[in-house]
Parts: sequence; C-alpha cells; structure tokens
Amino acid sequence: MEESFVQVQRSVKWLEDITTGAIGFELESRTLQGLRVIRAQRGFLRCSFTVPSDASDANGNWHVGAIATIIDNVGGAAIYSTADRVKVTLDFNISYYSAARTQEQVEIEAKVIGNKGKLTSVVVEVRKKDNGELIAIGKQWTASNAYRSPQSKL
Repeated sequence: MEESFVQVQRSVKWLEDITTGAIGFELESRTLQGLRVIRAQRGFLRCSFTVPSDASDANGNWHVGAIATIIDNVGGAAIYSTADRVKVTLDFNISYYSAARTQEQVEIEAKVIGNKGKLTSVVVEVRKKDNGELIAIGKQWTASNAYRSPQSKL
C-alpha cells in the first residue's frame, strides 16, 4: 500500500515537473501550463485545465496538437503511477468529437485499462467541465524500457 502511494506521488510530481518546465521540452511545458491534478490514485488521474489563448487556432478553438500533448502526458502519468517508470509509446490514437474554446474549462481523465507484462494501455477522455460534453478520447499502448524518470530531491 505504501509503495503504491509513493508511485502515485512520483507520477504526479513527474507531471508537475513537465508542466513547470523542470523536465521535458518547452513545447510540453507551454502546452500543459495551468494543468492541475485534482485526483490521483494508482492507474487513474483526473486533471482540470483552462484552455489558454496561445493554444488556440485562428477561430479560437483549442488546437488539436495541444489536446494531443495533454492526452499523451496525462496518460503517461497514469501509467507511471502503476509502473514507477516512464514507458515508450507504441500506439497512440485520438478521436476528436467537439471543440473547446479559449478560456473554457475542461477535465482530463486518464485510466489504465490493461497491463500485459511489459505492455500497458491507457484511455484518456477530455470533456468540457460545464456540461460534460466529450471533446476527445485518446488510447495509448506503451512498453517498458530501462529508462527511469529523474527524481527530484525533496
């Protein structure tokens, strides 16, 4: 039980470090800026996010590339909470159903749905916070590798 709690803490810290730019790439930190984890447990994360104006297209809609970046990272953090390591993406599929506008609040929910040894699968749903309308669903399969994410010194 204690080990599970530590894994969840590490995965949340990893996601926060990407969001703040402490690790990862600038594109990720800019895209994830303002992301807040509101619930975390082993194999599950729920986050809140307000769509920023710099992540929108010319029509004021949240850019699909920004949505994909959030799905990839929140899904990765959910997997990290079960495996205590970052995994390599093998298959990544996103279906888009509706758009979100600048300054609209959304929730991102990631659930690990399968674990077959070195392979893990996660589903990430992005919904409008006010009415629950589905924006996108991402499905991802990942595989273990020898890489372990850098740990911050707390």
